[in-house]
Amino acid sequence: MSLHGDTYPEGHVVWRQANALSLPFPDQTFDAAASQFGVMFFPDKHRAYHEILRVLKPKGTFLFNTWDTVESNDFAAAVRTATDVLFPDDPPEFFRRTPHGYFDPETILSELERAGFQSATFAKVEKTSHTSSARDAATAFCRGSPLRLEIEARHPKVDVVARVTEALEKTFGKGPIEGRMSAFVFTAEAPRQN
Repeated sequence: MSLHGDTYPEGHVVWRQANALSLPFPDQTFDAAASQFGVMFFPDKHRAYHEILRVLKPKGTFLFNTWDTVESNDFAAAVRTATDVLFPDDPPEFFRRTPHGYFDPETILSELERAGFQSATFAKVEKTSHTSSARDAATAFCRGSPLRLEIEARHPKVDVVARVTEALEKTFGKGPIEGRMSAFVFTAEAPRQN
């Protein structure tokens, strides 16, 4: 949005946080709804899609993105592999289950259609992720995401950040590192009459 933020006069775009399963807005309120890497966290996607459709005006747009597979995202894949090695009897499932667990475009398009959306499309977006060090990446994944809870539940005393840093350095080197990242951007439209 920062690329296009100056396109809209001040006060014409309002950002609000809300529970996607029970949106606190009247029917047909919005021209558009957006979710930035959030739909994979919806506990009931069908219900959330219905709620989003309910609050969109006819022909309103729903725009969201999801991560591609873990294997298509180099840093996430390396972190997952490292944590699998650290906890072989009970590997953390966060990556497989949530951020990278809702990635199949055909499934998502079908779910949007079942919820009542039309003209749903997607585009695959591939970029390069940059970070100043393997340690920064390890810290972000292991302490700055829900993966942290799964790590602490398994062994709170293990310095997982240090171990994951070592694994990332073996793969990507020391100093600034970069890796592939891949996601999907979806758009769907509310029908002329909801």
